[in-house]
Amino acid sequence: MAIKLVSRAAWGARSARSTATYLASTRGVKVHYTGDSMDPRIAADHGRCAARVRAIQNGHMDGNGWADIGYSMVVCAHGHVFVGRGAHRLPAANGPGLNTGHYAVCGLVGNKGTTQPTDAMLHGIRDAIEYLRSRGGAGGEIKGHRDGYATDCPGGPLYAWVRKGAPRPAAEPEKEEEETMKTVVDLGMRQPVTVPAGARASIPFEIEWQDPGKIHPDASGGVRHPSVLIKGADAPYAVSVEVILTERPGPGVEVTVASYGRSTDDFERDIRGKELATARDVLHSNVRMSDKHKYRVDLVNNSGVDVTVREAYMLIAH
Repeated sequence: MAIKLVSRAAWGARSARSTATYLASTRGVKVHYTGDSMDPRIAADHGRCAARVRAIQNGHMDGNGWADIGYSMVVCAHGHVFVGRGAHRLPAANGPGLNTGHYAVCGLVGNKGTTQPTDAMLHGIRDAIEYLRSRGGAGGEIKGHRDGYATDCPGGPLYAWVRKGAPRPAAEPEKEEEETMKTVVDLGMRQPVTVPAGARASIPFEIEWQDPGKIHPDASGGVRHPSVLIKGADAPYAVSVEVILTERPGPGVEVTVASYGRSTDDFERDIRGKELATARDVLHSNVRMSDKHKYRVDLVNNSGVDVTVREAYMLIAH
């Protein structure tokens, strides 16, 4: 069963105030819960899940004073895995002096309201653990937040599951109802690109997490390609772009969704753009796309100094 990964751009994450410390590996993962009341309506309405993750991030940044959401991953009742700090980033939720040892994965259950994890959530937590093992160097330990720290987290039901070895439920989760928006393509770029002062450069994506319609030219073998080629007539698409720079940019650095000639490869126009205010920023927009053009994520650098893009992500849904 494939992980249902929700990128930071897709759930509308705020930009982190600073880049988290690099974490080469951990002994394993610690499981958390929210520790407060969880609205039972969230179990029947997946549309509420991203808002709940955003609320957690706001609490961690504005209440705790942390630089970002404290969890590595967050898993909802529907089994979707929301990227928090992600792999190879030091979490903040395990407690002072305990964050280097384990990643932090939170299930969206609380101490009131919804307290019991669904089978889909347990599958999602296992998906998150396996993701952090394969991409983040997590070891084999699976513990609860309360192991080594004075807290009730992750609550009785989740902790009982952890104590049993965190097994996958015997039956697969029930198939969800069809959602209005479906992911068309989910791409990533992790090989840095430097954009000279006064220049424009397209972001060449080399990672394909989802591309069922093959609209991004084959990136297998490490090939990097900036374009996506929509199949079909003019229609609206939801586009999320996350850009991570090596340092905070000065004025005049903009990320854009741009169209290029389908056959000529010539730049046509910027469809949507956003000036970057921090080293990690997100552009969300609704864009009309068709098979008459190529579409790219461009960085326009009018800051007067070279700018390096360390990572970039693009998700298109329709």
